[in-house]
Amino acid sequence: MSFLAKIDSTGYEVLTALVIANVTAQIIKTIVFAMQHKKADLRMLFTTGGMPSSHSSSVVAMATTIGFLHGFDSTIFALATTFAIVVMYDSAGVRRAAGKQAAVLNSILAELVSDTHHLSGAKLKELLGHSPKQVIIGGFLGFLVSYLLREAILSGVV
Repeated sequence: MSFLAKIDSTGYEVLTALVIANVTAQIIKTIVFAMQHKKADLRMLFTTGGMPSSHSSSVVAMATTIGFLHGFDSTIFALATTFAIVVMYDSAGVRRAAGKQAAVLNSILAELVSDTHHLSGAKLKELLGHSPKQVIIGGFLGFLVSYLLREAILSGVV
């Protein structure tokens, strides 16, 4: 019996879908970054922001898997979906705004501070949030991972 068959109808199925969705999004994000910038940067595997949103893929995979296990009309699915919406809204709203503010502050610091000043190396992180497109694609990826994992378990492929 495979590992995935053992996790059927357990909390581990939820966690497995979440982790697979997150790791997949981070790998895709690293590939997209490399294609856009014509250089590989493995630090993208561990960073926030970028295409697709790993936060969105994780929480949608979690909510979808809970829906498959407990029903899409269950209280726990409603709770998971509400949590997913809050995370996705925050990712595209508050965190994105903070990233834009960091970019402006970095620009101001670059113009005002000399190279010898102690603040010259203190650059704020700008890649914090996501565009709505990145959030939607991340959410779709999370749904797809959850669906494919469930189908693989039910069909006995894995």
